[in-house]
Amino acid sequence: MQDKKRHKKNNRILSGERISGKGFFSGAGGKSPSRGIRILNACLTVVILILLLVLLSFALRSCGRMGGEEGSSGSMPAAAKTGTSAPAVQPGEAAKQAVVDSYTNLGYTKVEGYLNIRKEPSTSAEIIGKLQGGAVCEITGNPTEGWYQISSGGIEGFVTTEFILTGDDAKKEALANVCERAVITADSVNIRKEPNTESEVVAQALRNERYEVSGEMQDGWIPVTAGFISADFAERKLALNEARKLDLKSMVLNFYTNPGVSKVDNYLNIRDSASSDGKIIGKMTSKCGAEILGEEGDWYRVQSGPVTGYVKKDYIATGDEAKQLAMDNAKLMAIISDDVVNARTEPNTDATIWTQLTNSERYDVLKQEDGWVAIEIGDDETAYVKNDYVDVRYAIPEAIEFSPVSVEDELRAKLVNYALQFVGNKYVWGGNDPHTGADCSGFVKYVYQHVAGITLERTSRVQATQGKKISESQLKPGDLIFYKHRNGVVGHVSMYIGNGQIVHAANRRRGIIISSYPYMTPCSFSNMLGD
Repeated sequence: MQDKKRHKKNNRILSGERISGKGFFSGAGGKSPSRGIRILNACLTVVILILLLVLLSFALRSCGRMGGEEGSSGSMPAAAKTGTSAPAVQPGEAAKQAVVDSYTNLGYTKVEGYLNIRKEPSTSAEIIGKLQGGAVCEITGNPTEGWYQISSGGIEGFVTTEFILTGDDAKKEALANVCERAVITADSVNIRKEPNTESEVVAQALRNERYEVSGEMQDGWIPVTAGFISADFAERKLALNEARKLDLKSMVLNFYTNPGVSKVDNYLNIRDSASSDGKIIGKMTSKCGAEILGEEGDWYRVQSGPVTGYVKKDYIATGDEAKQLAMDNAKLMAIISDDVVNARTEPNTDATIWTQLTNSERYDVLKQEDGWVAIEIGDDETAYVKNDYVDVRYAIPEAIEFSPVSVEDELRAKLVNYALQFVGNKYVWGGNDPHTGADCSGFVKYVYQHVAGITLERTSRVQATQGKKISESQLKPGDLIFYKHRNGVVGHVSMYIGNGQIVHAANRRRGIIISSYPYMTPCSFSNMLGD
């Protein structure tokens, strides 16, 4: 029975009967509490009330700060109460300010386009990177004769002080440019057109480069202005833009101080004077590069390849437009650096010499391996040259020397002039019409048919058996020159246009171009006119 009574009593305590309306300490067995306990109860009640008031006051102040800008709480912002003009802090503003404050000596790039970062404080020094307009840097040294030493995006170099804001001006401009960016964490990453690995690659991003995020993540891909970057290779965070390394294509700009790029579909004449009556001394094909040396009226004086002369301003891009065209059209090329270089059928010195290549000629690079460079010559065929004798770099085409020859024979003159109008057009294997695309034999076949009414066979191998065989010294404009494939069989044909040059449908990468005729070693020469 004792156990049952105690259990019943405990149930009453747990149900709240013992504390109902009696204060925190009411005395044993429900008796009236003593005077000391009543005082203690009163003190504790006061303390709790004070704590509740403090918490309520803190909560009201917090609501005032959060809602003051929108006026939803009816409280004035703290700045208004104190009479200061400082604006209320917005969500994220403190985080943006922290990004700006993370720079010890901030520099802000104030340019249209971009600012070159050079290896040394000189305009002739090598360009190693670029700061786009709005990008920032850490200034690491005192100004030296118009140059800042800087660090940005993992690049250390020098920039001109003229286009760099510092101090409060830099901080103000930079704060407005803080946004969410994808910061590249791998050595190099493809930027793709769509968010998947099968999509077209539209650009390449390098380590530490920053790209503004343009939307929500899509299946593990970060959308940026240029396309999509895999989240596996980038960190998404609030950041400022910083310097970008020069990719290999951009290195093409190191070879020009004041670049100009031809804006024509086929070719642009270079003349010996600033006049349409000036003698033609060279030709620039489409997207051909030049150094602009000066200007004279409606003409630029340029140097391109071995040619220095004048071109019409209307057909030349300059400034940022020229730089962008140069980078967009740069290809990895092997530029012959010796007088005569052997091109072999395999990448070793025991392999058969297929042909010989002459100084300054440019060939598309297919690959590089063990001291050899694989290049494309003829109709999409591969030859190998020692890398000791070529300069392998990204480059764009440059002008070739060209002077129209005086051809007494009217028919030969017509053949050459008709063929030249197709320079810059596409190479299409099996194609018969240079207006839409032709291969080497289809090209000469079309020209002879439409100018001379002579029907040539379809392939260069059979064309080489037609006409009258002549020696190299007997070459005249309009004659055909044949070249062999690596297997020793004739596989390419060109038309001689005089002054040691040819016009031909070279290959898919280069289209219809003008070259020096021994760009490969010729194997035979033919007079198709029979004169």
